[in-house]
Amino acid sequence: MPSPSETAVTESVLPTSAPQKTFFVVLAAISFCHLLNDMVQSLIVAIYPNLQSSLHLNLAQFGLISLTYQITASLLQPFVGIYTDKHPQPFSLSVGMGFTLSGMLVLSRAASFEMLLVGGALVGVGSSIFHPESSRIARVASGGQHGLAQSLFQVGGNGGSSLGPLLAAFIVTPYGQGSVAWFAPAAILGIFILLRVGNWYKSHMARTVAAELQPKRPDNITRKTVWISLTVLIGLMFSKFFYLASLSNYYTFYLIKKFGVSVATSQRYLFLFLLSAAVGTILGGPIGDRIGRRLVIWFSILGVLPFTLLLPHLNLFWTGVVTVPIGLILASAFSAIVVYAQDLLPGRVGMVSGIFFGLAFGLGGLGAAALGWLADRTSVEYVYQLCAYLPAIGFLAALLPNFKKSRA
Repeated sequence: MPSPSETAVTESVLPTSAPQKTFFVVLAAISFCHLLNDMVQSLIVAIYPNLQSSLHLNLAQFGLISLTYQITASLLQPFVGIYTDKHPQPFSLSVGMGFTLSGMLVLSRAASFEMLLVGGALVGVGSSIFHPESSRIARVASGGQHGLAQSLFQVGGNGGSSLGPLLAAFIVTPYGQGSVAWFAPAAILGIFILLRVGNWYKSHMARTVAAELQPKRPDNITRKTVWISLTVLIGLMFSKFFYLASLSNYYTFYLIKKFGVSVATSQRYLFLFLLSAAVGTILGGPIGDRIGRRLVIWFSILGVLPFTLLLPHLNLFWTGVVTVPIGLILASAFSAIVVYAQDLLPGRVGMVSGIFFGLAFGLGGLGAAALGWLADRTSVEYVYQLCAYLPAIGFLAALLPNFKKSRA
């Protein structure tokens, strides 16, 4: 690892006009490991119907399980990001995957609500270590195509989230909670891949990190504008992830109660929604590289409002249809938000990634707990009627400045 003085020398001699190469193999590797990491997380939610019958848990307890692993991740991620901004850790990704593997094994054997919380917390710690540094590696490997790189990295996570319910429908539901441990070899594979990525990152830190992460402040952006913009982005994150929490955590219960479908059928509908979110993630980053991230952010939050208002009033067929554009449009925001914030705070990639990935987990966890509590006291149908108005917060995107970064 280079010392601060070595890094300073490296920055001073690097030609800023040198052509940049996009390392798609590295992006594919961390995207695949992101898939494995988030697949494990989605298995937690996907086995809720099984746990309801075996452990007799209520919706508020399911919300607390989601809150535990998401809050664990959200509280730790900014600190991990701040530390790795100053002290990059090439092999921390494999350590994070090790925590995820441990959480998976605990969840497969948990016989009480308390042990489920422990397993969820271990998965959360794994995510807190994995996301900030892997987001930095995506930016280093981007070759200047930051939105594309962030989308490719993020789509792995969305793909893993969409696979969880499908795997639960065909494996966990028929074979029980213990079958969660069958996915342990996938986590072990991820550890070995991330060790290889760590070797690549270590060999490129002295040159590539210095060139890619040196500050490039946006033109005519004051400190006040930065704080206003970050506040707006946090408000948009609240809208996005509270609504996503309503679908990712309680969509199966909504379909079962309102339409009387089976658990397996409800999980296939959830897979369809999460798959559309994965596709939306792919589109958001590169489109933002071309037309500007502000426009993508504006459309991806506010543009979903007509569909969310329709959802509570549709039959089963149209419910499945409408969740596809909801997933496509809403998911396109996150990559654009992360890169937009990284451009606002140049040189602080790890901190920004940690904050916004942490917010994603924390807001999702708070949303799951709050909406579970509300559903127990009213109904899951009422939750969807209330959440339908959340995307209206997207009007705040009008306050975001439309800047272009200074180029050396």
